[in-house]
Amino acid sequence: MELEISRRDYSLPVQVELLASSIADVQKESGEIPWHEGGKTDPWDHVEAAIGLSIGGYFKEARRAFEWLKQTQLDDGSWYSAYRDEKPEDMTKESNMSSYIAVGLYHYYLITNDRKFLSSMWPTMSAGIDYAIGLQAQSGEIYWARNPQCIVDPMALLTGSSSVFMSIKCALAIASLLGHEKPEWQMTLKKLGNAIRSRPHLFNMEKSRFSMDWFYPVLCGAITGDEACSRIEKSWDIFVVEDLGVRCVSDEPWVTMAETSELALTLMAIGKKELAETILKSIDDKKFDDGSYWCGVTFPANIIWPEEKTTWTNAAVLLAADAIYNITPASCLFNHAFWEQQNARQSQSRLDTKERHRLFSREDTVISPQRT
Repeated sequence: MELEISRRDYSLPVQVELLASSIADVQKESGEIPWHEGGKTDPWDHVEAAIGLSIGGYFKEARRAFEWLKQTQLDDGSWYSAYRDEKPEDMTKESNMSSYIAVGLYHYYLITNDRKFLSSMWPTMSAGIDYAIGLQAQSGEIYWARNPQCIVDPMALLTGSSSVFMSIKCALAIASLLGHEKPEWQMTLKKLGNAIRSRPHLFNMEKSRFSMDWFYPVLCGAITGDEACSRIEKSWDIFVVEDLGVRCVSDEPWVTMAETSELALTLMAIGKKELAETILKSIDDKKFDDGSYWCGVTFPANIIWPEEKTTWTNAAVLLAADAIYNITPASCLFNHAFWEQQNARQSQSRLDTKERHRLFSREDTVISPQRT
């Protein structure tokens, strides 16, 4: 581990070192991070696990994870949906899986300020973003995938499109840091945000029974302010089981640690710290003997299912804990106020650039007659 975390584990309700090391232990020599020992790997959860490594200070391992993505990226900027034993298992190519690398890289940068590594990953990240943008419909939503025959499936998922929204935000922040202008990304983000906020009929409504469809539009920052608070309050009793956690699906007696952690992260994004801490504490007792978190548990039967120790579950817990307890400089990553400040700075930077160009142009028009 390269750097110590800012607070010792004994001062936190979450064992940061233990959870991060549990992810590192599953990582393969190639940098790939499967769901669990012997499990499959998908690019989205691979990035989520890399984020967990960064929170724990495992920066070398996090870089290896991103390098694995660089090595396995397909020519069109995408990745396959699943790999096992270094070979493709599901050759679907999903928009949210191609773009989530931007969130992981920006998170890594916020902690390390490693601009050199960010620059080295720029071609990989920008190609992934371009792949996702290429799946945007005229009405703004992002189609979820191309099938193994490379045919677009014209269906949009609200959770997936929300994830792409967050990814484009991070990609634009990285572009600004590296001095790249990406107006087409900005236009895509604007259209996508409008679709998420105002046109729910564009998305597969059968997925609305999943809790992620409830809170992801808020988590990603497409829905903010009073509207965000109202959305969370409206479906609270449908998905939140008091003292147990958050249901994965509204009509199933099953709470999952990842969804519970992501709801806590969402609450922190809108400034509800006390409530976020309460939600995260509801899973304090849902751990294996080694301290890693269960993936899910049924109620009232209290059956742990599935039984595997998933890397992305521990990473989700780390993300929520970081947001609540300020473990790293990236604790602000999903915070709406942080992004408002970022947008203001980027807007001012663009105005300053335009002003400089205007002044230079005006100077040229004044000076040129004297030259003749």
